[in-house]
Amino acid sequence: MEVKATGISVYDRISELRSFDDSKAGVKGLVDSGISKIPRIFVHDDRNKHLEEKSNCKNSQFDVPIIDFDGIYTDMARRYEIVERIRDACEKWGFFQVINHEIPLSIMNQMIDGVRGFHEEETEVKKQYYSRDVTKGPQRFASNMQRYIFQIFGLHDEILFELLSEALGLDSSHLEDMGCTEGLFVLGHYYPACPEPELTYATSNHADSGFLTVLIQDHIGGLQILHQNQWIDVPPMNGAIVVNIADLLQLITNDKFKSVNHRVLAKKIGPRISVASFFRTHFREGIESKVYGPIKELLSEENPQFYQEITTRDYLTHYYNKGLDGTSALSRFKIR
Repeated sequence: MEVKATGISVYDRISELRSFDDSKAGVKGLVDSGISKIPRIFVHDDRNKHLEEKSNCKNSQFDVPIIDFDGIYTDMARRYEIVERIRDACEKWGFFQVINHEIPLSIMNQMIDGVRGFHEEETEVKKQYYSRDVTKGPQRFASNMQRYIFQIFGLHDEILFELLSEALGLDSSHLEDMGCTEGLFVLGHYYPACPEPELTYATSNHADSGFLTVLIQDHIGGLQILHQNQWIDVPPMNGAIVVNIADLLQLITNDKFKSVNHRVLAKKIGPRISVASFFRTHFREGIESKVYGPIKELLSEENPQFYQEITTRDYLTHYYNKGLDGTSALSRFKIR
């Protein structure tokens, strides 16, 4: 709704957002109702650049790195090669895809199907779970979730954080010893087909707030990352996982590894389904006051400390107060 005042149109976002929340039907409920125009609360003013940005993606000379983990346990020369590729991807891209990672495709598909199954339940069934508190959620798919989490924890404890540590020139256990692997938060995304994708985003421009994110996505696509001032597609690959550096890992590596902005485009086809696993200690009780700063072994006269030491609580408070506005939450904690 808009309120007229002295001839100026003022958009009452709060009232419209409250009305949307009160319905407890979510975005899928809007789409199921047959809307042909999206509500004003979902319109992004910068979407008029959509065609130009889309063209840049198609004509781009860049491809997100794809790293094959085959032989990582049995061939030390192969492992060294993989570490070098991870180092290059983390320093230049902040994103890479992994194949032959040993998470069974069947479990990945079960997670995608579980997210689909929940969101395609009747609205009355889902209303009891409607909340803006992301720490609350349905338990219906708990068994599949537990199997997936077991696989993800095995992946990061045994491989990902070891390889990241080695890529930094540190002992294999360094990042785990710092507590980077202590928390895991899994979030399922369901993006219905959008009647006006040129006016909105499925997820707006942002960087992630934890240490590392591992994503599985279906075949629809739409994920893009900002690389050298161009939006680059992260194309779906059957059986692949997408890995990206998050803000706290950029902070503790003193800008050696990059947390980059990314977004998801809305599409007229759908739904698009993905499952994101965030390694982030700040969702665990009692450790919000844990202090993180640049790793001392990475500092030198040529590479001085760029960031203050901060608690996860301080960082999170600023991150969520700032919102997903496309700017870096890390800039506030830079040493001037």
